[in-house]
Amino acid sequence: MRGRGNARSSRALGVSWYPATWHPRLDMGRLHRPRSSTSHRNLPHLFLFFLFVEPFSCLASHSRATELLYSLNEGLPAGVLIGSLAEDLRLLPRSAGRLDPHSQLPERTGAEWNPPLSFSLASRGLSGQYVTLDNRSGELHTSAQKIDREALCLEGGGGTAWGGSVSISSSPSSDSCLLLLDVLVLPQEYFRFVKVKIAIRDINDNAPQFPVSQISVWVPENAPVNTRLAIEHPAVDPDVGINGVQTYRLLDYHGMFTLDVEENENGERTPYLIVMGALDRETQDQYVSIIIAEDGGSPPLLGSATLTIGISDINDNCPLFTDSQINVTVYGNATVGTPIAAVQAVDKDLGTNAQITYSYSQKVPQASKDLFHLDENTGVIKLFNKIGGSVLQSHKLTILANGPGCIPAVITALVSVIKVIFRPPEIVPRYIANEIDGVVYLKELEPVNTPIAFFTIRDPEGKYKVNCYLDGEGPFRLSPYKPYNNEYLLETTKPMDYELQQFYEVAVVAWNSEGFHVKRVIKVQLLDDNDNAPIFLQPLIELTIEENNSPNAFLTKLYATDADSGERGQVSYFLGPDAPSYFSLDNVTGILTVSTQLDREEKEKYRYTVRAVDCGKPPRESVATVALTVLDKNDNSPRFINKDFSFFVPENFPGYGEIGVISVTDADAGRNGWVALSVVNQSDIFVIDTGKGMLRAKVSLDREQQSSYTLWVEAVDGGEPALSSTAKITILLLDINDNPPLVLFPQSNMSYLLVLPSTLPGSPVTEVYAVDKDTGMNAVIAYSIIGRRGPRPESFRIDPKTGNITLEEALLQTDYGLHRLLVKVSDHGYPEPLHSTVMVNLFVNDTVSNESYIESLLRKEPEINIEEKEPQISIEPTHRKVESVSCMPTLVALSVISLGSITLVTGMGIYICLRKGKKHPREDENLEVQIPLKGKIDLHMRERKPMDISNI
Repeated sequence: MRGRGNARSSRALGVSWYPATWHPRLDMGRLHRPRSSTSHRNLPHLFLFFLFVEPFSCLASHSRATELLYSLNEGLPAGVLIGSLAEDLRLLPRSAGRLDPHSQLPERTGAEWNPPLSFSLASRGLSGQYVTLDNRSGELHTSAQKIDREALCLEGGGGTAWGGSVSISSSPSSDSCLLLLDVLVLPQEYFRFVKVKIAIRDINDNAPQFPVSQISVWVPENAPVNTRLAIEHPAVDPDVGINGVQTYRLLDYHGMFTLDVEENENGERTPYLIVMGALDRETQDQYVSIIIAEDGGSPPLLGSATLTIGISDINDNCPLFTDSQINVTVYGNATVGTPIAAVQAVDKDLGTNAQITYSYSQKVPQASKDLFHLDENTGVIKLFNKIGGSVLQSHKLTILANGPGCIPAVITALVSVIKVIFRPPEIVPRYIANEIDGVVYLKELEPVNTPIAFFTIRDPEGKYKVNCYLDGEGPFRLSPYKPYNNEYLLETTKPMDYELQQFYEVAVVAWNSEGFHVKRVIKVQLLDDNDNAPIFLQPLIELTIEENNSPNAFLTKLYATDADSGERGQVSYFLGPDAPSYFSLDNVTGILTVSTQLDREEKEKYRYTVRAVDCGKPPRESVATVALTVLDKNDNSPRFINKDFSFFVPENFPGYGEIGVISVTDADAGRNGWVALSVVNQSDIFVIDTGKGMLRAKVSLDREQQSSYTLWVEAVDGGEPALSSTAKITILLLDINDNPPLVLFPQSNMSYLLVLPSTLPGSPVTEVYAVDKDTGMNAVIAYSIIGRRGPRPESFRIDPKTGNITLEEALLQTDYGLHRLLVKVSDHGYPEPLHSTVMVNLFVNDTVSNESYIESLLRKEPEINIEEKEPQISIEPTHRKVESVSCMPTLVALSVISLGSITLVTGMGIYICLRKGKKHPREDENLEVQIPLKGKIDLHMRERKPMDISNI
């Protein structure tokens, strides 16, 4: 069932399967196992035989050879199933333990072969290009290389070849195109040699195409109706069968033609042009249409070419005269060789069919023929001999126009000869200007009144008065030349311009009193001078080009005109001296180019001159100005003035206060130069004004929480695509004196310290330890005693730098009791220092016998006079800073050790006092006590409970 399903899906994709070719002598129903070990040992030799002697397969055994035939459409995508060799060779059983009755393999019980079957191509070759073979399942699929039937089979040639694992076969007499594969089925105990043929079916993927785009067909104008003419260069379609060229048609038949298609025995179709009406070249000599070739695909594809149908001439027209008779008058004094008339016939044919010769009819008398000569090619009649007194006054000249194969056309020329009794006036010219063959040549720049010729007018008989005048238009004047009679001067009257008119024709006419007229024609040809400079179409040539242009980019084509002729009007183009060297101008064509890339940011506008020079002598030139504007492209990223910005801001700076300006520029122009600024990180704290670049903090900043900030600001321009850059911003908070010193020791105003009376002067008793969270001068701490209370509190002093309290004088018997020192801890902040106070309680005695008594003294509010005397110390950064976090663990450890030692000493003192059993009365309410002390004890600090430091 799976094999059938695959077959159906394959047909849906254009793949078909055909049963194998069975040979009558082959037992294809089953494979026989070898009966002896000898035959089993010979299997490898048989396998090698098939591999190396396959070209001589006619000598090999065919008992295990099989052929399979598949077909598929060309152009299928990769992965389309062509067929399953295992199923189509019936190598897979229907179920486990039972074998298909048509299977060629021995019966088995498992669902899988052991060892498993393996399928492989005999050799690689072209297999990887068109098909892929699954080695395990035996399934053939199309590969990523699409099959193009036209390319495959046209290259493959005719015949069938099995020389490799994949070969190509196409038959010139059919439409078949085969892909041939040799497949081996292994292992050797199941060995099969399978020949697979894949027929490639054609699809309509090519349109008909004419080999030339212009096709010409010539038809004689006398071609009868239904004349058939083959059209050369028929269309070609690589597709075959119904997908090939099927029919032809014309886009416009002109009512005179139709098309027919004939098919020869090879299936080739040739279009024929059929004449459907009478043709006349003299009416229309050419027909143009579009010939369309159409294939039989669905939908059909078309190809076209231009078909020109030329009508060839035949001699179907004869010469014709427009008139049947002309009248000519000749004076008896006419000069020999003077043309008296001309006849002209017309033949509508072409070439030799239109050649005309002229001749006299045989009816013309010989005397007339001798007097008047007829040019057989031009039809011009000239006076051939001098007219004598005996010449007839009337001549009838019958002239024939002869064409090839035609009846001559006839015209009659009636010539009347007027005999002259008196001789006409004579005109004798004497040229001053250059004259050649009756043509006078003048330069156009000749001044006014330039003489051309003298004319002498006279009467040969000397009897009649002769007058003359100038006939014709032009800047000329004929005037008597005094003081001579009958002498006339021809001269110019105006400046002449070759560019306006190059040729003049005038005549000097003389007549006498008898009415005889004589005319002398004067032809004047002007010679061109270089009197015009080239003229640019525009004196200012405004151009634009985008920057970063490609080298040798085209800018424009300059064009200047010169009204002069010849080389005087030939214009060459040159750059002016102010043009940069990287601009080029072709001298002949006027094409202006730029050889390098232009950068608008380097220079936006260029202005220079160009010259147009003619080739006259001397040359003339004109100048135009080129104004080139380089258009901007977004090729520059925003650029910060500095890579790193640093701002120093005092702490407690108000929110949205101006920290500083971030300056950024963009060398581009317009929208490409618009820059938007934004804070990349810590945008919850800082904001930047895009327009002004002003950096602000949203909240107040506290140096003690964070002493510096590092920001990244991004600048993005408005180009498309946008360009950007970033800059690093460092904000350092400047300390202000907003934190008073913090007393860390003593920890409470209620704590006290036992001072032994035996303490030597100069010995340290205790210390006041304070820190300041500020920095710099704001954190420089000074210690001073501003208040004292006790028997003799001046016995103690404090070091203003270190806070160490030392005993200045030896203690006396009267110094026993509680000494209270009010210590002021002050910084050196600006503009106003801050301070804290702490009470240092020193109990002078040998021991502590009554703690409750001491505590009652501590609870009383002391009456202390404040001494506002600032300590005089040199300010050095030797104080301890709050930032020195590394000292804190040491201080904590020392404090713990000190507290432990004090506790131990206190316990020992209490124990000694209890053994002696002596009580010490309280006598002084004013913090003065007399306590007899005996024995030797150490300093000891007692604290009843932890208390906060009181900062006054």
